[in-house]
Amino acid sequence: MQFIDLKTQFQRVEEQMMTRIKKVLTHGAFIMGPEVAELETALAEFVGVKHALGVSSGTDALLIALMALDVGPGDEVITSPFSFFATAEVILLLGAKPVFVDIDPKTYNMNAQALEAAITPRTKVIMPVSLYGQCADLTTINAIASRHQLPVIEDAAQSFGASHHGQKSCSLTTIACTSFFPSKPLGCYGDGGACFTQDAELAQRMEEIRNHGQSKRYVHTRLGINGRLDTLQAAILLEKMQLFPIEIVMRAKVAQRYAERLPKEVVKPYIAPHNTSVFAQYTVQAHNRDRVQQVLHEQGIPTAVHYPIGLQRQAIMQSMHPDQAAYPHTDYAAQVVMSLPMHPYLTEQDQDKICDALCAALVDYEPA
Repeated sequence: MQFIDLKTQFQRVEEQMMTRIKKVLTHGAFIMGPEVAELETALAEFVGVKHALGVSSGTDALLIALMALDVGPGDEVITSPFSFFATAEVILLLGAKPVFVDIDPKTYNMNAQALEAAITPRTKVIMPVSLYGQCADLTTINAIASRHQLPVIEDAAQSFGASHHGQKSCSLTTIACTSFFPSKPLGCYGDGGACFTQDAELAQRMEEIRNHGQSKRYVHTRLGINGRLDTLQAAILLEKMQLFPIEIVMRAKVAQRYAERLPKEVVKPYIAPHNTSVFAQYTVQAHNRDRVQQVLHEQGIPTAVHYPIGLQRQAIMQSMHPDQAAYPHTDYAAQVVMSLPMHPYLTEQDQDKICDALCAALVDYEPA
């Protein structure tokens, strides 16, 4: 059993995928070739924004977005402490300070009700994370940001394809960033990512930043990075986008079956009524998590933990966040979350095995 099954997906599109790859190998435009522009058009249309830019990774997408908003030393960026380290890493790389707002214990996303108290005169950007496949409460976050005249960046590394009040993730904020890491709901065969915006000026800035700050060849108007998306990865994503809408539906069916098969005592993903999720992960809660994982592993069932340590407790954060215990919901989630196998091609037979094994493990090992 596989945690994520990329082989079955490839088998469905192998012939078309190899045709696209061969076309790139034939024309030889490996950097910023025509497939990149074609993908950007497709991404913008899918999300419903004017501008989409393919970049080298989800991490670089966040970095480019922050650079486009002139984040630098002395600035503060408000974000979630329950995320992959890249969310805070890009803030630190620019000399700014991550300011954390604890999560909503039901959705694992930023508690929007606690956001306003974290805003200071140094706040430059609000950067909520849309975790595990569903958007953060962007309606509330945007309203607060508007009152304080602050831009919002959606870290949508796990939510591309989801929706919030009927609008697609990546279309709801000043800038949005996603990742095409292979395990994402829409993933390439290497690193890749994208930035999205409705703002033409910001799009131009990000386009320059991703290519060494060039406005045209050898004319450098701003500081940039080498953040371009490889043409081969763009071609792969173009083919995968043909499958993506039906795979979103298939993911939802897998999630629904988990919800029906697992007993009510299991804390399952909570999807807010105004949201849809792409279920980048299917995350439950388990006390004595290590022992439960071991029981499942012995039966050939892989699991994963996203994330076992809150960002505020990472060693590099200690001087900035001496009160590490100020985020109790993050600390609790870090101790109990556990992700089960989730992909569009998970069979009912495998799901039954997972659910039966998990139920037995919880009965055996959960405290009374």
